[in-house]
Amino acid sequence: MGFELRRIVTGHNDEGRSVVTIDGPPGRDIGTLHEIWNTDGPVLDSRDSSDRGAERTNLSPVAGGSNFRWFVVAPTDGSLSDDELERTVAERFAEMGAAHERPDTSRHPAMHKTETIDYIILLSGRVTLLLDDEERDLKPFDVVVQRGTNHAWINKGTEPALLCAILIDAKML
Repeated sequence: MGFELRRIVTGHNDEGRSVVTIDGPPGRDIGTLHEIWNTDGPVLDSRDSSDRGAERTNLSPVAGGSNFRWFVVAPTDGSLSDDELERTVAERFAEMGAAHERPDTSRHPAMHKTETIDYIILLSGRVTLLLDDEERDLKPFDVVVQRGTNHAWINKGTEPALLCAILIDAKML
């Protein structure tokens, strides 16, 4: 992958003093997703030393929750046929519990839509954000506020792109 991913998680000890509870790599890797942390609602116990990044999560957070992760978009090299690409992408989304989050893949097999507000930062590399009728090229440190729209990430370059994403469950109107 070429990236050294480190996360530092803080909390409190039994005396109420602030401490580092985790200092190391991502909690769980799901292919190109590298989990940092997740929440399952608005209540937080900072004395809990369990690793919420190591728990199995889906693409979308649970109701009232959030997911925080790094993800890598590999360069598109054209080595897969359209059918192979569709099959590979469908398997990846199913693995993330997100097969149902692909309502219209007519523009690209990776198109998907979640009931979330997402804050996404491109850290390195180059990607293109595909929407139903538009696209935008991103460079490092560009930020996307993704508001529940059908989209995909495409890497037309030669190097992997690293992005950081915070997905927060939301009711879309």
